Amino acid sequence: MTGMKLPVMPPVAPMLARSVASIPAGNSYEPKWDGFRSLIFRDGDDVEIGSRNEKPMTRYFPELVEAFKNELPARCVVDGEIVIATGNGLDFEALQQRIHPAASRVTLLAGQTPASFVAFDLLALGDTDLTGQPFAQRRATMEQALATARPPVHITPATTDLDLALRWFAEFEGAGLDGVVAKPLDGRYQPDKRVMFKIKHERTADCVVAGYRVHKSGPDAIGSLLLGLYDDDASLASVGVIGAFPMARRRELFTELQPLVTTFDGHPWNWARPAKGSRNPRSSETSRWNSGKDLSFVPLQPELVVEVRYDHMEGTRFRHTTQFSRWRPDRIPESCTYDQLERPVTFDLDDIVPGLRQPEGDRK
Repeated sequence: MTGMKLPVMPPVAPMLARSVASIPAGNSYEPKWDGFRSLIFRDGDDVEIGSRNEKPMTRYFPELVEAFKNELPARCVVDGEIVIATGNGLDFEALQQRIHPAASRVTLLAGQTPASFVAFDLLALGDTDLTGQPFAQRRATMEQALATARPPVHITPATTDLDLALRWFAEFEGAGLDGVVAKPLDGRYQPDKRVMFKIKHERTADCVVAGYRVHKSGPDAIGSLLLGLYDDDASLASVGVIGAFPMARRRELFTELQPLVTTFDGHPWNWARPAKGSRNPRSSETSRWNSGKDLSFVPLQPELVVEVRYDHMEGTRFRHTTQFSRWRPDRIPESCTYDQLERPVTFDLDDIVPGLRQPEGDRK
């Protein structure tokens, strides 16, 4: 950030959105991108990528730093989302892998899984602080300022047509987007304030409870329940977890589940504790946030069925931690299959933002 002098200086906490049940009328609407929320500060050759937690991510995306120098106005602050776009939609797991401490790995991944940036707000341009202007005016200024930007820098689609926003909500999930954001047209930019609205998909699924992890507070409370669904070949696939319970309920669950505790012998998930030096055969079970995290768990006889709320799938797993809805003693475990899940129609990212998908020549 050497010599950087902008009317809006880092760190800045991005403006946030609160969840609502339906798309409100009378707003500007955008697809809800599933990536890393980022504020880009550029002052000539000085570029900093700020994050949701206000910590810089500049070193992890060298290809974007160079793109910002070429494609953004010489002095600006832009709000947007860093994403990795593939032929199968947005790849959030590949994006997470980009946050790596080794410079050599960062350089390698910049070539193998290049990122893109989708801009959706403009906080400053030249010497002008735009945060006090209405969003409609900021959006118009951003469209002009980034009119000649080339990939991997893009502007998100936006509309004031509620019917079109409803169509986006229904269709774009098939490309990996997880909803719609609604922004008041007269809204000023308010850092760290939930003044926008987000509308996300929420569905339910009946899952088998096949294990648990203990809570960090001690060995007599449940931290999370491990969920499974049956594949076409009748094998039980790990699909995610439930993690949010009141502390009293965590302790009650621990007691209630003890009669179902079993051994790994014959359990469908004997991959939980691989032999020393062996490779975990279920790569989906490596921690998304900490590769060194202990992922061992207490196996349970796969007899309990629970109904959970979820927003969408990423591959064969729930994208986010699910929410408890109710127990389903009326369901048998074998009935908990992938067939019950709503499958979004596949939608090509390039039909949403032309040129968003990066060439795959170097991808591994």
